[in-house]
Amino acid sequence: MDTFVKKLVEKATKKAGNSSEGLKPEELNPRIAFHYGIPFGCSMFAYDSIQKILAIPTKDGQIKLLGRDNTQVLLESSEIQVTKFLQFIANQGILLRVTVKNQIEVWDINRKMLAYVHVFGKEITSLTVMQQSFFIYVGDSVGDIAVFKLDQESYNIEKMEYRIPFSASQGNSDGARSDNRVMHILPQPKAESKRILLIFNDGSIVLWAIQESKVIFKTGGKTQSLCHEHKEVTSACWACPFGSRVVIGYSNGELLIYTIPSALELITDLTTNKDSCTIQNATTSKLNLGYKSEKIPIASLKWVSLDGKATRLYVMGASDDISANLVQVILLDEHIESRTIKLGLQLPEPCLDMLIISDSTETSKHKHEFLLLLGKSGHIYAHDDHLIEKHLLQSQSRSPPLIPREVKLRLPFPDSSITSAKFITKNSSWLSSSDEDFIQVAKGIPPLLPSEAKQIDATGFIGFSKIKNLYITGHSDGTINFWDASCPIFLPLLSIKKEGEDDSSSTGLAVTAMHYTGDSQLLVSGDQSGMVRIYKFKQEPFSTENNLFSLQGSSKKGNHHAIQSVKRIKINGPVLSINLDCSSRHLAVGSDQGYVSLVDIEGATLIYQKHIESDLSAGVISLQFENFRLHGFEKNLLVVATRDSSVLALDSVTGEILSSSMIHPKKRSRALFMQILDGQERKGKGSNIPDTPESSKGVFVGDGTSMQLLLCSEKAAYIYSLAHVIQGVKKVCYKKKFGSSSCYWASTFCSPSSQGLILLFSSGKIEIRSLPEFSLLKETTFRSFNYSPPKPNSYSDSSICSSLDGELIMIRSDQEISVVSVLSRKEVYRHLDSFSQVFSKDLMNEGLTSVNVTPKEKKGIFGSVIKDLKGSKTRHGANEGPEDVRASSEELSSIFAISNFPPDDGHENTLALEEDVDLDIDDIDLDDPGDKPKGHDGLPSLNKQKLASKFQSFKGKFKHMKVKNEKPVPWEEPQSEKAGAVDEIKKKYGFPSSNETSAAANVAESKLTENLKKLQGINTRTAEMQETAKSFSSMAKDLLRNFERDKQNS
Repeated sequence: MDTFVKKLVEKATKKAGNSSEGLKPEELNPRIAFHYGIPFGCSMFAYDSIQKILAIPTKDGQIKLLGRDNTQVLLESSEIQVTKFLQFIANQGILLRVTVKNQIEVWDINRKMLAYVHVFGKEITSLTVMQQSFFIYVGDSVGDIAVFKLDQESYNIEKMEYRIPFSASQGNSDGARSDNRVMHILPQPKAESKRILLIFNDGSIVLWAIQESKVIFKTGGKTQSLCHEHKEVTSACWACPFGSRVVIGYSNGELLIYTIPSALELITDLTTNKDSCTIQNATTSKLNLGYKSEKIPIASLKWVSLDGKATRLYVMGASDDISANLVQVILLDEHIESRTIKLGLQLPEPCLDMLIISDSTETSKHKHEFLLLLGKSGHIYAHDDHLIEKHLLQSQSRSPPLIPREVKLRLPFPDSSITSAKFITKNSSWLSSSDEDFIQVAKGIPPLLPSEAKQIDATGFIGFSKIKNLYITGHSDGTINFWDASCPIFLPLLSIKKEGEDDSSSTGLAVTAMHYTGDSQLLVSGDQSGMVRIYKFKQEPFSTENNLFSLQGSSKKGNHHAIQSVKRIKINGPVLSINLDCSSRHLAVGSDQGYVSLVDIEGATLIYQKHIESDLSAGVISLQFENFRLHGFEKNLLVVATRDSSVLALDSVTGEILSSSMIHPKKRSRALFMQILDGQERKGKGSNIPDTPESSKGVFVGDGTSMQLLLCSEKAAYIYSLAHVIQGVKKVCYKKKFGSSSCYWASTFCSPSSQGLILLFSSGKIEIRSLPEFSLLKETTFRSFNYSPPKPNSYSDSSICSSLDGELIMIRSDQEISVVSVLSRKEVYRHLDSFSQVFSKDLMNEGLTSVNVTPKEKKGIFGSVIKDLKGSKTRHGANEGPEDVRASSEELSSIFAISNFPPDDGHENTLALEEDVDLDIDDIDLDDPGDKPKGHDGLPSLNKQKLASKFQSFKGKFKHMKVKNEKPVPWEEPQSEKAGAVDEIKKKYGFPSSNETSAAANVAESKLTENLKKLQGINTRTAEMQETAKSFSSMAKDLLRNFERDKQNS
């Protein structure tokens, strides 16, 4: 040994020259190629009910979109900002996001990018998108409401001239109010383009008429409070399909239902009180659900009505403590005040938000809805709304149904967590399969959302040979699962359970290490008890007697069609590392207690067991076989790395320690990774097939002078000469400290030109460095993956593994999978567009004709009166039916384009004046029109836009002329002489004389007199209509009182 070491040191001290060729930055593009599941730090929900897209923003500026057929995409803003509001412009592929910096972001979902950012000058307190339009209401902290319009082509949002100032909506109600925040802006159902309900922080409720630009109903606020208890509005929603009831939740836990005027009452009040709004104490109902007694604020309210059945109100309280009353469902019916039917949903944690989503199956005749609840931990829970409705309706019966339980949305993994994983790619093109194969594979992908439940087409598993990419996971319950990772959403292939074994004490223990070789058809696993299992698979193709295995538990006979034999051997301590020498058929196993064991695979017999002494932690985290050659000398090495960052070399045949001492840094930290570097081109590099005998044994082209050893720990990375490690001499060739940030995972990868090092840090940063110099080539930060260190006596929620070609699979608990690619190979992911296309252009025109459903007319005497009073839709509009979306949008565009209030401080009001505008009295049309437009009956048809613009221009010109005329003149000619001279000049150049001009003026005066007479006639007809409306109103109220009296008597 001494002679060998002496000659070894003499040769190894002469370093081989570094090659100029190596890993280049242009070869690298670290990125998340695909994200599946629910990201960390979710904060709220948004939903497009037509496209069936669920949006979930995170606290670090990401937005996860979940669409139909498992389509998913993760959007990421350049700035890390918390989301305040999130809302879709339905069926248009547009998502609006308001950040804490009061920036309105416009996201293009089809192109998966941020299209526009508008900086709002005030604090945004509410955001509402008008249905089936591109208009956006924005409420602020001072009580004003601004209107924006989104441009469909540029995706920019334009601020309209129309606005609702606080002084107009509240009048002189209370000048001393310090908090005027607009908390909710709710367009009234069936009249979204006509009226909006404004709810302020103090509880004031204002119904605003858009066309008339005034308040038509006002209630709530301090005038409705019976005591001086401080409360603020925290949530609100409509509780009626016609907009006649609204539910409001308060910070003190109070729940109130307000009655909002119906369309018929609004017609009457607007006719009799043209210039004033109805300010009265609206009918209110109080819901006592226990929130007020426990001082739990009402965080969210959702109302559900299906096919005319009993309506339900979901109520969610905001609390840090788990309570049975945090989420409740109540049945809304005519007996709500006397008898409240409610159900408390038991949840494992407090919630942040809730949402109602509908079933996306087109074959279903009835809508099937689900309640989604977002827990504070980021988990999403689903409840079947149909089961909840069934329980509420039958809760008073003798045999009520069971209380429905929630289902947690999770990855399609077993209930146990992943404790070990391997990722094997068999070629450099991950998704190189044909489109037909890809579509066939995609059919078997299990859904994530409950509303998309579908039957998986189980075709059976016949072997690994046709699997492009194989992902193997070991779990905390001892189960080993095989997955097809040919597409980013993994398909289950085979599940191996440790059932029916002689040693029953080892069942149910976590799998801590695995090793797989495809050519040898071997899988070796080790568990927490020290049990090593050697699985030998049968020759392919496997028998297809059994179909796709259920991950919830396979039978004892379920693995027999794939597994030929299982051999077991037990070592000292939990297994941490496994490696196989394919040439000698020897297996090296490292344990947590510092034992290195060499096992013969054929007989599952122990050849030797060596204990590694260590001052700190002797757990063997890595083992590697190496055939070391140096000018005629050859040694079969087994290089060992321990948890305390110590390395040494053994003779793999005898187990003799070759190193005179262990090599380790001065300041030790937990070791993460160890790898022997050849310094030259590896045979077969780039083939990404790690299971050949040469690659497993470590045979390289060249001698041992260029061999180096890479050791990565939490605090630094080191390059040692392998020759010095064998000698026991500490000589660091290269070193890289990581600074304040700790590294928690490391691995090497192969590119077509060279090798590289991947480093993942606890901050989410990823670094790509060259080898062996540790030069930084690329770095980026992954917000979607957050590492949490494992608790004592437990395993980490995070699992990371990589293939030889730089493909990473990062899994966080049972919530999300991040597929990361390091190399810049765009052709590899050509199929990913199908999975990330959540927006469907084919659905753009769906849902527009069936969104509003005309309600059935009420029967009886009162219903007949309403039928007589409502007349045609164009005459009254008392029966608000489906609105013409295009006509309403065009009408609103003209209304919102004109300023309805004079500008105040801080309000920009730009008026574009035409250069040459002639004001013509013919712009006023006072003739009786044939077909009156909707909402303008009995009033003169005015071209408002044209008249307003001309009037402004005329006013400006008149002001300019007045200023010029005010200048002093030196003298004036006699009027008669001046007029005569002017007439002669006009006649000379072909212009009419003063007499002719005065004749034209007389004609205009005559026409004006005629129009005045018409106006007087209109006023007379208007007065008559007012009297008629009063009589109809009085009749309707009398009938209503009689109807209520008859109902009480009966």
